[in-house]
Amino acid sequence: MARLTGPKTRLARRLGIALHPKDEKILTKRNFRPGMHGQKRARVSPYGTQLLEKQKAKWTYGIFERQFRNYYEKASAAKGATGELLIQYLERRLDNVVFRLGLASTRPQARQLVSHGFLEVNGKKVNIPSYEVKIGDVVKIREIKMKSKYIVIQKALMVKAQPPEWLSLDAKDLSGKVMSLPTAEMANAAIQTRLIVELYSR
Repeated sequence: MARLTGPKTRLARRLGIALHPKDEKILTKRNFRPGMHGQKRARVSPYGTQLLEKQKAKWTYGIFERQFRNYYEKASAAKGATGELLIQYLERRLDNVVFRLGLASTRPQARQLVSHGFLEVNGKKVNIPSYEVKIGDVVKIREIKMKSKYIVIQKALMVKAQPPEWLSLDAKDLSGKVMSLPTAEMANAAIQTRLIVELYSR
């Protein structure tokens, strides 16, 4: 299971975007790169720009290089725009779907819920964060976990949950359904996939 360790806020400052809700407050105060030379504007080469965009995608979805490259190769081998398909595969990860539905506040939290056996897909327990959901799949908190202290608290927060249009949410039942395949616009991800494709095409 992929897990990013270390100070994650530094990653957010390096990218200039919030990877987690708490990063937004930090970025308003320190909207510059971390480190003693962070406030100095360094010239970034085209390769550096492409590499940083790939890092942004990896850190956003919380996956490592080998797994990310596998997603890219899968997207490039399929019919369609590689960048669009790459985002689609990343969005269809079970941990991301749990996050998008509002069953978890962050992707790391969603990954932990999945790996700890809180989720089921179409009535079957799934504890693999990278599990790829399909159209029509129903993702739900398992009945045995409904009385968990975390779930009780999260259920109250889900009233404000606004999942993307490719997912439907039943907040009372703590479940969601995959209605369609996600697009880059639906994902609302500030990732320029064109730069990632250019990087891997070198």
